[in-house]
Amino acid sequence: MIRYTLRCDRDHSFESWFQSSSAYDSQVKRKLVSCPVCGSAKVKKAIMAPRIVSKKGRDKAPAPVETPAQATASESTASESTSLMMAQERELRAKIRELRDHIVKNADNVGERFPNEARAMHYGDKEHRPIYGEASPEEARSLIEEGVEVSPLPTLPEDRN
Repeated sequence: MIRYTLRCDRDHSFESWFQSSSAYDSQVKRKLVSCPVCGSAKVKKAIMAPRIVSKKGRDKAPAPVETPAQATASESTASESTSLMMAQERELRAKIRELRDHIVKNADNVGERFPNEARAMHYGDKEHRPIYGEASPEEARSLIEEGVEVSPLPTLPEDRN
């Protein structure tokens, strides 16, 4: 995983995690990365100072020294930032839940037949209709390589319990 500091065209700064730099490039190209403040999809990597710690220094990395005024200011900013991110996360989770519920309500669950059904519709053997179901990672990869448009049904951490 890699964390980037990003900046939108309206000069809002935010951070996001990506599986790799190519994953970042792909998501930005498809306009899947957007500013959490204004929603702009015009984002670029901001200048970042890398934090490199040698194996020897991992246990003994020096903590930056803050004055009391800096500590109070950074605690206030961190608190505001945390509450903003918590609100944004709740909103995002609600939208994901809404999307998932919409798919489940308006599409046919074809279960384990999903790869075959999706392929048949892609190649014109069956009429197109909204479906969802189950596919192994290998089956999903194979469908994508064939040009069949598929995406995972959105899940949330609480769905796994």
